[in-house]
Formats: sequence, structure tokens, C-alpha cells
Amino acid sequence: MTDGTLWSYKDIAAHIQVQPDTVRSYRKHGLLPPPDQVRNGKPYWYGDTIRAWVASRPRNRSR
Repeated sequence: MTDGTLWSYKDIAAHIQVQPDTVRSYRKHGLLPPPDQVRNGKPYWYGDTIRAWVASRPRNRSR
């Protein structure tokens, strides 16, 4: 089943437990997938897009 819910920077930040500015920085540096939609100049991603992106990200290594 596909999740058609659109996520904002704030939603993504909550999902990966960072600040929204961190997510904005990821996008600025090309680390975030392109937005699925742009509404009124604001980018949004489908939940499935973000979950796939999170699954493909390298994991933090133990320190």
C-alpha cells in the first residue's frame, strides 16, 4: 500500500529526530531526494519517499 501523505521539513525532522533546519541543510547539499510536490513554494515529500531515503542512508557508526 502506498502512503500518499505529504511530509514537510518539520515532519521529516521529527521522523529522523533532527531539527527542521538540519533537513533544510540536507536538501541544500543534495542529500535529500527531490520533493514530490511543491505547493506555494514549499517542498513536500510522500512518506514512502522519505522512508525509502531513510532506509538507504548510511547508519551512524559507533564511537
